[in-house]
Amino acid sequence: MPSQEDIFSKVQEALVDALGVESDEVTPEATLTGDLEAESIDFLDIVFRLEKSFDIKIEQSELVPQDILTNTDYVQDGRVNAEGISKLKERMPFADLSSFEADPAVQNLGQQLTVRDMCKFVEYKLSLA
Repeated sequence: MPSQEDIFSKVQEALVDALGVESDEVTPEATLTGDLEAESIDFLDIVFRLEKSFDIKIEQSELVPQDILTNTDYVQDGRVNAEGISKLKERMPFADLSSFEADPAVQNLGQQLTVRDMCKFVEYKLSLA
């Protein structure tokens, strides 16, 4: 298993290449859609680069489980309910969802994913391999 530094370095490189940002902008605390201005289409490129860099397979909606965010059992009036947050925590053990819990509007989830969360996601995927 690569070290946390190696994982961060490869994640940083993938984000720099996919988003056209400077490497000093890709800090652990930087949010993907907020600070780095990633758009939904960019996530396809990011996932491809991570798969290639780490020799892992990332299934569609594994990083952000859209099936939960579009399920009316878990989302009412654009907000994720307690059961939905519980499901997100199960499916996203790599992400710190504490800020999202404070304001669980669906559109906020992507805005709160950080580079650190991406690194933890890669660590999680590698641990399953």
